[in-house]
Amino acid sequence: MTTFTRTIAALATFFLAFASASAQEFATNPIINADVPDVSLLRVGDDYYMSSTTCHMTPNVPIMRSKNLVDWELIGYACDVLEKNDALELRDGKNAYGAGSWASSLRYHDGVFYLATFSQTTGKTHIFSTRDPAGKWDEKSFRPMLHDCSLFFDDDGRVYLIYGNGDLRIAELKDDLSGLKPGGANRILIRNASAPAGPNVGLGAEGSQVLKRNGKYYVFNITWPRGGMRTEIVHRADSLDGPFEGRVFAQDRGIAQGTIFEGTEGQWFACLFRDSGSMGRAPYLAKVDWVDDWPILSDDGKFPDVLPIKHEPNAKRFGNFIGDDEFSNPDALVDVLTMGPWQWNHNPDGDHWSLKAREGWFRIETGRVDSQLMQTRNMLTQRTYGPTCCGTTALDPRGLKEGDVAGLMLLQRRFGYVGVTRRDGKLYVVQAQPDDKTGATVENALIPLEGEPESIQFRAKCDFRNFRDLAEFSWSRDGENWETIGEKLHMIYTIPQFIGYRFALFCNASKEAGGIADFDFFHVGD
Repeated sequence: MTTFTRTIAALATFFLAFASASAQEFATNPIINADVPDVSLLRVGDDYYMSSTTCHMTPNVPIMRSKNLVDWELIGYACDVLEKNDALELRDGKNAYGAGSWASSLRYHDGVFYLATFSQTTGKTHIFSTRDPAGKWDEKSFRPMLHDCSLFFDDDGRVYLIYGNGDLRIAELKDDLSGLKPGGANRILIRNASAPAGPNVGLGAEGSQVLKRNGKYYVFNITWPRGGMRTEIVHRADSLDGPFEGRVFAQDRGIAQGTIFEGTEGQWFACLFRDSGSMGRAPYLAKVDWVDDWPILSDDGKFPDVLPIKHEPNAKRFGNFIGDDEFSNPDALVDVLTMGPWQWNHNPDGDHWSLKAREGWFRIETGRVDSQLMQTRNMLTQRTYGPTCCGTTALDPRGLKEGDVAGLMLLQRRFGYVGVTRRDGKLYVVQAQPDDKTGATVENALIPLEGEPESIQFRAKCDFRNFRDLAEFSWSRDGENWETIGEKLHMIYTIPQFIGYRFALFCNASKEAGGIADFDFFHVGD
């Protein structure tokens, strides 16, 4: 190679590197503009790990990983099925909406990852462990159910759960974490823990996350003063025997509940969630300084809009949290449920869905009649996201039986859907949502189809900008010419479901079981 050629090559390398660096941009809050609440974070080596709440969805308790705190990938779930009971399997009119499992606590100790959570639906405290957070987790569970429990390994080898609401309690665990230790600590740790936020308490202190730094113990909690906003508080003590003193840690736009942790460069961070309307609860990140052994948000007590973290803007914005699926791999759905965006609405019925019955299609076959749409099994879901998004699917409706309806839903208590139904032997495109007063499903539009089309496409668009929380539905015969149908849906985040809106593929039978809905693909976009 000549000197001239080497010079040209070096310059080319330089400009490519410069262009790549210039292409990077600063990350913004929220770090994930989707429903990822109750976050628990930790760092192991150069990797960050995070768990979150998905309530009644299966598989349960998502595990995420990141190198830079803003670009996250979903690497698995703590459990495939939390438990098999009537509520989690939508049997005998029961359900686990808004229940399932709640706020988790993710820890790393002696080379092992641990995750503690609790469930009103099982009445138990669940503790999972693994050496590979992207692999299988082992489970131990026991009674009683300890609300919003935080797992804590102390330096003397003793292990505790700090939990409760208002009055926070501490309970010591057996060495193998299989239950409460007989004769171990079991007492109130902090009485009236909401006090630092003022006397007018609405939501008592809960959502505990515990850490130890420089020999001092810190307990972080969310509380909500009446007439105020969600607030994050912190208590500090030199010993678990107390006394604890507390103060407000964060009071900014209701951003609260989450974790404070140390980064790779010794910088500390806070990651807490903010209510984001019907989209759900999104995680926000901020730098933390320590002043006189108290944690303080670095940016004047606020969570900044722009973060001092660069990332590639062309990287897939939501990693594998949300994404397209062509249903082309007959063995993929189980893997996708472990590694990708899909979760079932409650435990699935494995005898009545398939990726193998028809190659390249996701098939739902109704296994029973359900008069209530929310009791329908085998709904396949993934998150909506902000500030705007849309989901599109294609359905072959020819296998539907009389009274069946199948299609694309925006899933929450105040749901809305567009799909196909069969009435008196004929197929109709339908858009519907529940009546606000009675809860009965109201059909806003019913359009007859000619013959038995092999494919009809459906689309749901969501607008979460400035809390507009509006959705509209459309359909197409060919995927090119789209017709808006029915009424716009005013989306509302409700406590009975306790998660943000989700796209859902569904098939419901109202008269007889055995109907078939084949979905060709699912695509997301802005």
